[in-house]
Amino acid sequence: MTKPLRAAAASIFGLVFVISSITDIRAADLRVLAGGSMTGPLNELAPLFERASGHNLTIHFDSTPNLIKLATSGASFDLGVVPVDVFKNAEAKARFAPGPTTDIARVGYGVIVRAGTPKPDISTADALKKMLLDAKSITFLPASAAGAYVSSVFERLGIAEAMKAKMVPQTSTGEIAKAVAQGDAEAGVFLINVLMAPGVELAGPLPADLQNDLVFTAAIAGDTKEAEAAKAFIAYLKTPAAVAIIRAKGMEPGLE
Repeated sequence: MTKPLRAAAASIFGLVFVISSITDIRAADLRVLAGGSMTGPLNELAPLFERASGHNLTIHFDSTPNLIKLATSGASFDLGVVPVDVFKNAEAKARFAPGPTTDIARVGYGVIVRAGTPKPDISTADALKKMLLDAKSITFLPASAAGAYVSSVFERLGIAEAMKAKMVPQTSTGEIAKAVAQGDAEAGVFLINVLMAPGVELAGPLPADLQNDLVFTAAIAGDTKEAEAAKAFIAYLKTPAAVAIIRAKGMEPGLE
């Protein structure tokens, strides 16, 4: 049995274990809000959960500012797997059930360059600063929690103004690596799992003194009518099989 097949089988087994512990649970249509950087793992995990549980998932992936807008607009949803920054907004947080959230995944930041080009030295803050100043163009997704952190790194390095002229902003996470692969930007700076794509190579993670993990956390909506099914999906995301897929997509599981 190949590794992907073993992972799928393990995922289904883990899900059956979770579902079997919940009695009298009917099939539900779950509407999920999710951070854009969770696209890879959730797109792989969702069909496994659906097949084993009988529930249906509709996942809306978006940036933190847009997720906050959706939550505070009164839009209907059953649970979120979102950056912790969403919960820093009091109005958005109020849309979720009270109590602790469940951390699902975390990931740090890195730099990519086009495949086949020399990898710059970014091992120290000074080396990263030099690389950014020498680059003709840099791309990332500014309107996101991760983008806000990247901008804060530029500020800490004292190059925020200089970077404005080099910026090639993107509107979705998938466009970052694509822009670098196509030569539209010399380098990309963002969450490492988002940067893993064809046509680019990871120059490395940000230096330790500039590194930070973005945490994605889950909670059910305060007004959901599908609380048990939503809790089942969150529980599945913490199973060993789901954690293995999260790791395979370049992320680490959330801390307990």
